[in-house]
Amino acid sequence: MDAKMIAKTGACLCGAVSISAKGLKPLVDICHCAMCRKWGGGPFMGVSADRFEVTGDTAVNSYPSSDWAERAFCSKCGSHLWYRFTPTNHFSFTAGLFDLDGEPEIEQQIFVDEKPAFYDFAQQTPMKTGAQIIAEAEAQGLTFDE
Repeated sequence: MDAKMIAKTGACLCGAVSISAKGLKPLVDICHCAMCRKWGGGPFMGVSADRFEVTGDTAVNSYPSSDWAERAFCSKCGSHLWYRFTPTNHFSFTAGLFDLDGEPEIEQQIFVDEKPAFYDFAQQTPMKTGAQIIAEAEAQGLTFDE
């Protein structure tokens, strides 16, 4: 799927933190892992950008949720901001921060083996288990300590 890259500015609920993203893919990745669901009460829906700038970074707090990831949130309103995969310094921003024009498509769903039965998405997408995601990362030379 060849998506047109776009530029968008998004903000947390209270507006203390804003993110200007360039090279934003209008495609949403969805993670069903237990940690993402505990963090937000449901699946994490994220978008990626080639470049970004954060304004109001004094209101940003982050939590090292594992040996390979951190999750950031606004310290004033609690809005989730991003998930950062630390081995590659890759940021996935909460899709809801941005007003995405049209209806972005789901690029893939990951950790589907941890998805509870009480929700489903109607769109047909690539579905990958946690083992598949970890194997793909390890094939790129990344390691995971649990």
